Amino acid sequence: MNPGTATVEGQRASLSAPARLRNLLRSPELEFVMSAHDGISARIVAEAGFPAIWASGLSISTVMGARDNNEISWTQLVAAVEVMADMTSIPIIVDGDTGFGDFNNARRLARKLGQVGAAGVCIEDKVFPKANSFVGAHHQLANIDDFCAKLRACRDTSPDLVLIARVEAFICGAGLDAALERAEAYRQAGADAIFMHSRLTVPDEIVAFMARWDNALPVVIAPTTYAAAGAQLFRDAGVSVAIWANHTLRAAVAEMRRAARTIREEEGPARIEQDLTPLSELFELMDYDELLHAEERYYGHLR
Repeated sequence: MNPGTATVEGQRASLSAPARLRNLLRSPELEFVMSAHDGISARIVAEAGFPAIWASGLSISTVMGARDNNEISWTQLVAAVEVMADMTSIPIIVDGDTGFGDFNNARRLARKLGQVGAAGVCIEDKVFPKANSFVGAHHQLANIDDFCAKLRACRDTSPDLVLIARVEAFICGAGLDAALERAEAYRQAGADAIFMHSRLTVPDEIVAFMARWDNALPVVIAPTTYAAAGAQLFRDAGVSVAIWANHTLRAAVAEMRRAARTIREEEGPARIEQDLTPLSELFELMDYDELLHAEERYYGHLR
């Protein structure tokens, strides 16, 4: 089995997944987390050496044939996370959108995510049903008191689950002061970290927030549109975790399109065969050797 996919029994016994995620958020170093959307992508992320997984709402919705506008149900999200948790031992942060409703929906989601092995959940302060932050201009922020009630309900229901409050003030055009006000309210409501989001192509909003936030809580970002700013800028600003929030899906779509078109046009895979993952590597990734050894253990005496 590959080192990244092996079950780390000693670590699992000494520290829970939420505890490991809290340590990651509090690390003095900038940490990077990669997105996944199903079992195989989760295992690939672990194999690559990332310390945690972002269970991307965009990516999970997309592979289910839905848009990232709360078109899938929270039960579908939980089912996808359960598969991912079965495939890897590294902590999983779940993109919980708005919590799929009011405080009661959110606390039920949090409880179920904890039951299937998630380490944390990120809930954003927009009105349900939400729209993807990179699509359209009409995004409505939730009432602060209502959102704080949602955070407190999740904390009371699932005290071990890491709770990340996502601030959408910049996405909604509310500005820096509103972002700071909301982040402080969410800190007081029990959030473990703040996810500060921006869709600018430069990191100016994030840097401005960090300059005034003064590390009151760890800050998480998803530099999807401003990645060119570079990791050192994020380090210098004091960011705790940067999430590559949709990159595994985008890479997979590009390669699947290329393979499908080539095979269709050329009536076969000869030209791209060398670029395809060999079946032997796929079997290794999915640990088929373990099954063969188990068959020998349980059926060997019958042969």
